[in-house]
Parts: sequence; C-alpha cells; structure tokens
Amino acid sequence: MLRYIHLMKFLLMFPLLVSSHVWADNVEIKKVELRSNSNGKEWTFHVTLKHADSGWEHYADAWRIVDDEGNVIGKRVLFHPHEHEQPFTRSLSGVKLKEDAIIYVEAHDKVHGWSKDRVKIDTDISEGDRYRIGSYSK
Repeated sequence: MLRYIHLMKFLLMFPLLVSSHVWADNVEIKKVELRSNSNGKEWTFHVTLKHADSGWEHYADAWRIVDDEGNVIGKRVLFHPHEHEQPFTRSLSGVKLKEDAIIYVEAHDKVHGWSKDRVKIDTDISEGDRYRIGSYSK
C-alpha cells in the first residue's frame, strides 16, 4: 500500500518536474523592424524574440523570412541560448524582397520546432501587428 501511495505521488508530481523544460512556451516574436537600403532592393531585418531558454538543450535557435508560397528568403541561425537576455534582438541584412510582397517571419526553438505564431508583413503597409518598415537615409 505504501508503495502505491509513493507511486501516485510521483505520478502527480512528474508533470510539474518536467514542465519547465519540455513544456515551456514556444518562442514568441515580439516585434520585427525592416529597413531598406537607399535603393530599396535589399533589406535588414531586426527581429526581437522572447523564449524561456533553459540551456543548450532548449533555446530559440533560429528565425526565418518566408514568402506567401512558403519559400525561405532569409534565415538567421542563433548559436547559443539567451537565458539571461530576454527578450533579445538579432539582425539579418542583405535580404532581397519582391515589390508588393506578403512575407512572414517565423521563429524556431530546439524542442518545439517552428512556432505557429508568426508575423505577417505586407510590404505595402508601413506598420502592422508587431512590425514596422522604415528606410535608411543617405
């Protein structure tokens, strides 16, 4: 009987023990800032992410830009956890975009893969939900 009670306690506590590692939230894209160069043909993306990084086994390890057909047009790999720097911003330059493009920014973590929460950007609209478009002055 005592063995049964200990087993039940363990089974009740197990989800709490592993929840911080296995069931941490997906990576969240807080904001995206796009800046075009002077001729408007190449862009720099500044992407701010937030994630409950918990070490080398579970951290936000990439973000990418995809077009409306799902083609990857830019990707930034993140090589280490950011446990003590949340949220954090990383940039990618030299991205070429078509005029009047609809694009998406997606984020990835080592446990959950690509998050379903992505930022949709209409390059015809200078500001939207979690994004802003600007340009560098000469």
